[in-house]
This record gives sequence, structure tokens and C-alpha cells, in this order.
Amino acid sequence: MRPPKLISAEPIGERIRLLRQQRGWSIRYAASVAGISHTQWSRIENGLRSADNRFILAEIAAALRVPLSDLTTVAAPPDDRGQNREAVYGIIKAVIEADLDYPAATAGGSTAQVLAQLDTVCALRFNCDYLAAARLLPEVLAGLHAAASGPDRAQALRAMVIGADAASFIIRYLGEPASAVLVADRARQAAMALEDPIMIGLASWSQAHAASGIGLYTRAQTIADQGVQLLQGVHGSGVLELQGQLITVSGFARYAQGDHVGAAAALEEAALIADQTGQSDALGLNFGPTNISFWRISMEADGHDPGHAVELARTVNPQLVGAVSRQVAFYIDLARALSNIGKDTEAVRMLLVGERLAPQRVRTSPIVAETLRGALGRARRGAGWAELRGLCERVGIQW
Repeated sequence: MRPPKLISAEPIGERIRLLRQQRGWSIRYAASVAGISHTQWSRIENGLRSADNRFILAEIAAALRVPLSDLTTVAAPPDDRGQNREAVYGIIKAVIEADLDYPAATAGGSTAQVLAQLDTVCALRFNCDYLAAARLLPEVLAGLHAAASGPDRAQALRAMVIGADAASFIIRYLGEPASAVLVADRARQAAMALEDPIMIGLASWSQAHAASGIGLYTRAQTIADQGVQLLQGVHGSGVLELQGQLITVSGFARYAQGDHVGAAAALEEAALIADQTGQSDALGLNFGPTNISFWRISMEADGHDPGHAVELARTVNPQLVGAVSRQVAFYIDLARALSNIGKDTEAVRMLLVGERLAPQRVRTSPIVAETLRGALGRARRGAGWAELRGLCERVGIQW
């Protein structure tokens, strides 16, 4: 029996071509709607340019009037046995049922035990073990929902914000970026019920990040900017880090919309805050000077000067940020930048480093798959060939 064809075996360029043809559009017309050159569109469709630029993909998706996830659906790993879909279903069901406007379906147990489970979920999330975290989340969210109507209400609501934030990130990297937006809304519901501006700000971060993940950059900027305004005059643990993180994601969203001056100003403002906080793990944000450098590299990798992203990366020590999830994002962004300046061998080396840190994140990333497709199309047998071919196999790319 032949194994099922993996989603990642279908290049993003082919999906774009199919959607364009369904609309009866020429490449030239489609490109004009997206605001990019017809040559650029054609090269992406035909696999002559890697479809790993998130800003361009968002413009193409908007032009075709389809969700960004229609272009970037994540593949299941080659050894998957349906775990991804089962995990996604479990999270979505749990989030829907944890609606605070309705009573909990099950009686709550020990709040302390649920909080301990939440700590485990967060640790697994930051280590990019999304499947393991997803298996625990339904019970955690159900327990917090029940506790929110008891004597531990405030503690449970605060934990619900953190749990929904974790769930939003986890489901996004399990291949459901659109669902991540809806999951993040549950964090906001809990934060509003708690009436805690810090938790509302954290929910805003979750919502802005999720919106950015599906190319809704204007909404991401609006949410982030409102979150910053809300925190004006608020004091407490993690407030500065939260303000800095919201300003940073607002800057990223501005950059994605072409406002490079506004983006630079936002990141400079965030950098001033980072000088006060240092590299911090407050609220699980990993805010600080190194993390801001990560965001700069991510922006430049998708921007007009990937060479500058590479230069900046050489000045950064990713291990200064404790979360594996942020470290692997750095290596993925650096790999894209290297590939875009013709250094495919180095790009593959960075992806291999990322894979060792977080195999689930690398092997299920549509952006990684597109970077590898580009490298594979340009590769010649010789130095680095075996490593490239092996990684392609693990990601699920056919050649």
C-alpha cells in the first residue's frame, strides 16, 4: 500500500496557480491586484522563487480572497498517525466549551493541581512539544473553567488567560493559524472578566500575534496599539515587558504594511524599554534586547534586505533567550535570509540546528518547506547534498 500523499508535497506556488486559474485571472492581472510585479508572481507559481516570504504570501492571499492558511496549510510529519488532527480537535472543543458565559460541563477538581498542569503545558509549549502540550490542554481548560465559578475565581481567570494564550500558539503551530485567532479571543474573555489591565494586555498580545499569523496586519497593529494605551500608568510585575512586546509586534505589523519608518520608530521605542528590563521571562514573553533582535531579523528576512538580516544575526547569541520556541524561530528566519542571498548550504545548516532544537516546529512549518524546495531546486550533488535530502525527507518534500 502506498503511503498517503503529504500536504507538504504540494508546493505553495501550485496552490497559488490553482486558485488564480479558478478565478480565470491572468498572472499579470492577479499580480496587479496583489500589488506585486507579474514577474515575481510568475516565479513563485513556477517554483523559481521560494514562497517563504510571509508578507508577499499575505498580499497574494488577499488578492485571491482566500485565507492565508489556504496557501500555507501545515503538513503532518511523515510519522504522524493522525495525532495532529486529534490534538487540534481536542483544543478547539475544549476552548469552545470553556465559554465563561456558561457553566462548566464538569465539576472542578483541585485548582492547585490544574495550575501545576498548566505550568507543564507552558513548559512544553516553549520547548515546542506541541503534541504533548495539546494532550494536556483540554483537561486544563476544563478545570480552569470550573474553578472560575468557585472561591479561586481570580486565580483561575488569570490562569485561563495564560492557558488560552498557550493554546493559541500551540494550535497555530499544529497547522491551524485561523483557529489561533479564535482561541486568543478566549484569553480576552477571561481577562475582561477579571478586569485586570495586565491580563487584558497579555490577551491583546495573544490576539495581535494570532492576527499577524494569518496576515491580518492592520488588525494586529490596532490590537497591539490599544493594548499599549491600556497599560499607560499601570504598574506591576511584567508591565514594562508587556508594553515592550506590544510595541514590538505593532512595529512588525507596520513593517508588513510597508510603513518602514513607523516600524523602525516602534522598535527603537521597544529597545529603550528593553534596556530597562534586560532579557526577561516575565509573563512568558521572553522580552528583551535579544528578542527584539529576533524580531528585526524576522522583518528583514521578509523585507527587501535579507543580507542585512544575516549581518544582524551574526551579532546575536540566541541562547540568551531561554525559550526554545524563540531560538528555533531565529534559526528559521536566518535560514530564509541566507537562502535569499544565495547561501543555501548555510541555510540548510541553520535549519538542521533548528531541527535538533525543535523537530516538531521545523518539520511541520510550511515556510521551512518552501525554503527547502528552493534550495533543492538549486542544489548540485556534492557538499551538503545528503543533509539537504535527509531534511527534505523528514519535512515530507518529494523530489
